[in-house]
Amino acid sequence: MLNEQFENLINDAVEALPEKIRAKLDNVEITMEEGDSPNNSLFGLYHGVSQLNRGSSYGMGMVLPDKITIWKGTIERFAGSEDKIPALVRRVVWHEIGHHFGFDEAGIRRLEEKWTKENKV
Repeated sequence: MLNEQFENLINDAVEALPEKIRAKLDNVEITMEEGDSPNNSLFGLYHGVSQLNRGSSYGMGMVLPDKITIWKGTIERFAGSEDKIPALVRRVVWHEIGHHFGFDEAGIRRLEEKWTKENKV
């Protein structure tokens, strides 16, 4: 898949979030890395201070954006076919955004299970 197509999938995943969630995304940048993740098993990674853990002084100064990295190579390899990539990208982007909002791994897994059941995915 071309990089531009993959980046569009990332953008589509963010746009597919409910408006009330998108409106609360704050100081976060989502980037694509072409290759595999460092250990070849991570699809995405959140770096930053979650909204849950930001103190009142967080917004007082210039703070670099949090960063969500999405690894194109790892996702493509795991998906196995191009038609499975869009759903996987959406799930990974949403997962990492969950970390931005302060959910731990167990909390995100519970949300993913609920979402999967509700959407019969």
